[in-house]
Amino acid sequence: MEMKKVYEPKEIEKKWYSFWEEKGYYKANPDSEKPKFSIVIPPPNITGPLHIGHALNNTIQDILSRYKRMAGYEVLWLPGIDHASIATHNQIEKELRKEGKTRFDIGKEEFLKRAWAWKERHHQLIISQLKGFGCLCDWSRFRFTMDEEYSYTVRYAFVYYYKKGLIYRDDRIINWCPRCRTAISDLEVKHKELDGYLYYIKYPVKDSKEYIVVATTRPETMLGDTAVAVNPLDERYKDYINKTLILPLQEREIKVIADEMVDIEFGTGAVKVTPSHDPNDFIIAKKHNLEFVKIIDEDGKIIPPAKDRYCGLDRFAARELIIKDLKEKGLLEKVENYKVPVGTCARCETIIEPLISKQWFLRMAELAKPAIEVVEKGEVKFVPKRWEKVYLDWLYNIKDWCLSRQLWWGHQIPVYYCLDCEEIMVEMEKPERCSKCNSKNIKEDEDVLDTWFSSALWPFATMGYPKKTKELEVFYPTDVLVTDPDIIFLWVARMVFSSLEFLNKIPFRYVYIHSTVLNEKGERMSRTKGIGIDPQEIVEEYGADALRFTLTYLESQSQSFRLSKDRFIIGRNFANKIWNAGRLLYSYYQEKENFITEGEEKIYDYWIKELFNQLLRKYDFYLKNYYFSLLAQSLYTFFWNSYCDWYLELNKERFRKKEKKALKISLDIFYNFLKLLHPIMPFITEELWHLFNKEEKSIMEEKIPEPYYLSEEKIKETFLCEELISLIKNVRNIRANFTIPKSIELKGYLKTANQKLLNFLQEEKEIIKKMVNVEVLPWEAELKREFSKIILKEGDFYLEVGNFFNLEKEKKRYEKEIEELEKIYEEINENLNNEDFLTKARKEIIES
Repeated sequence: MEMKKVYEPKEIEKKWYSFWEEKGYYKANPDSEKPKFSIVIPPPNITGPLHIGHALNNTIQDILSRYKRMAGYEVLWLPGIDHASIATHNQIEKELRKEGKTRFDIGKEEFLKRAWAWKERHHQLIISQLKGFGCLCDWSRFRFTMDEEYSYTVRYAFVYYYKKGLIYRDDRIINWCPRCRTAISDLEVKHKELDGYLYYIKYPVKDSKEYIVVATTRPETMLGDTAVAVNPLDERYKDYINKTLILPLQEREIKVIADEMVDIEFGTGAVKVTPSHDPNDFIIAKKHNLEFVKIIDEDGKIIPPAKDRYCGLDRFAARELIIKDLKEKGLLEKVENYKVPVGTCARCETIIEPLISKQWFLRMAELAKPAIEVVEKGEVKFVPKRWEKVYLDWLYNIKDWCLSRQLWWGHQIPVYYCLDCEEIMVEMEKPERCSKCNSKNIKEDEDVLDTWFSSALWPFATMGYPKKTKELEVFYPTDVLVTDPDIIFLWVARMVFSSLEFLNKIPFRYVYIHSTVLNEKGERMSRTKGIGIDPQEIVEEYGADALRFTLTYLESQSQSFRLSKDRFIIGRNFANKIWNAGRLLYSYYQEKENFITEGEEKIYDYWIKELFNQLLRKYDFYLKNYYFSLLAQSLYTFFWNSYCDWYLELNKERFRKKEKKALKISLDIFYNFLKLLHPIMPFITEELWHLFNKEEKSIMEEKIPEPYYLSEEKIKETFLCEELISLIKNVRNIRANFTIPKSIELKGYLKTANQKLLNFLQEEKEIIKKMVNVEVLPWEAELKREFSKIILKEGDFYLEVGNFFNLEKEKKRYEKEIEELEKIYEEINENLNNEDFLTKARKEIIES
């Protein structure tokens, strides 16, 4: 069988993925006696195709899974997708807007039909993409967060929390998105600063010509003011406390109150209190028993009791009119430019409106404590460790979780109301009769649960909880969660406290937080903004192995890394290098019967074996400690530099002589390298493995190689090969610098106390002659010629360069090198004096 000259990944990838599926390599057997390794996929949202972050995340999981299979573990990698309530809602509503409709125009039933059709379409697309990336998940255990079994677990969790007294319903001030028309949690609000204004408004004192000036960034909410607050320590206002003011434009009476929450330094030190539209004002109002006046509705429009002049206007249009009216009445003292902090919806970027609303909440104080303890005690470890602080800071300052969402797509809250006696029932299924008055007139709660409530149950709900399944018995807790930093609060922390509450077990032992992928300008990749890299395009152009290797090569436990499309050339070129080496070896392999000369083991055989042993030690260490970049780089360096550029090159003469030993060791190292590379580049390694091995089993059935046995004496002798390589490299550099053609033979004289080195270099004279055209001679004291000195570890090598040496040219070359080194030195010093660099850079980078 002939190997193609060029590596063509498309047909190879399709062929081998089908082979793995047919053989059932992805299936986990809970009855196996092997040690267990389990990992659950962070379920992608069904909102659209997978992006480059998904490619990185799932490549890492596949590397770990394949490695563990080859290390003798029974592996469960459990896949699935998330219904992504609010995000999917937005996608479908976007489609409706193209038709000139809203969800209210088509109704709930039709909307849900569209949502399920959307799910089916993207379900298949996501599976197809994951398979295209080479991800070998256990497809027989695929889960969707709204399938029947999973939904049962969600209802079970809600009912459990409620019966334990942890879920309650209350009127609270919440984050309301007028565009999505739902409450959203604090974690779904993105905070930013916008260019705006600080308005100074006069509030007249009743029956007086005096007034208090109040500074605000939101004059439209003054229509709902029920007080003006000052700090009790502020001497300027001590005589105004308890006085009555006339609310401008509304002409209602409101009081001046004293509260320590007021910041004396902000504006004039007097602030308006709008309890229905500001979370801090809500707290002040509760404390002082103030009235709550709602003047903005769920659409973001002004409503009564605001004056008719403003009702029906959008909140921002009302702002303009209010400012105009205040000016006309002489009640606007001044306007200043101001950086206004605003909260926006993370999904649609609409400015959120704080509103008082009746919502369902989960009490968090009791649940947070054990989730804090397991991280502080090291039962759950974060990698990199710095992310532990982020996790703990949030849990130490946690607030109750608003669970309800005013949406249609999602898990219906299992709460039922008796319309006759107003009894509230929280049950697994809709009750036929009211538990209190026996009425059949029962209505289900219209809200759905926050997506993250169901996602928090993912590690154990996917394994069948609350049933006692074999999977939960042997594969739980899972070994590692691979995720990104953005969802430490939203998802990671919630999975930890949920698992501890329901199973009294941690959900995973390690949390690996991978880097955020940025574009070449340092911006976050975004499909909607058109600044992302489509991983599917990379697979089409370069192949899945190139995609996987490049992402692994760049994944270095840093905060982020920049990525452009041309960086995938790293992976493509590496795949080509492996393929070309395979072609060379395959040509010898096909005529192996002609390799009849036994040959002897050479020092460079010991050398490559010792380098492989070193690689093996690093390989194990890097995988256990999640150093993926170092893992990829060490494989790359060993294969490209040591094996291809040097070992195969040094062996060419032995291959020409048909030495059996040379071919055997070359192939053995190649096979073992393929085994180590397989978790990162599964397709090319499978293809090459089968070219050389005619068995029907996959390379992943092979074990991780054992180290080669080498005696201490042989290991010590490997330095001779290092000296040979150093010599050849330096001679090549000298020839290039002095422009000495290779056709001109040069003489070189070795000055050394190490006789072994001299003997070895003279034994390898054919290789040295062929590679750099130099004759190696022993040093003679009386030699007086033009030499270029090469410093080796065990001696000095004097290369005779004669008339090719140009002192002036050499001086300029060294001056240029010194200049470049000084620039590097300055850059290093600049970084070491940069606080930001010292905070973000890894310890080993700083020390190096």
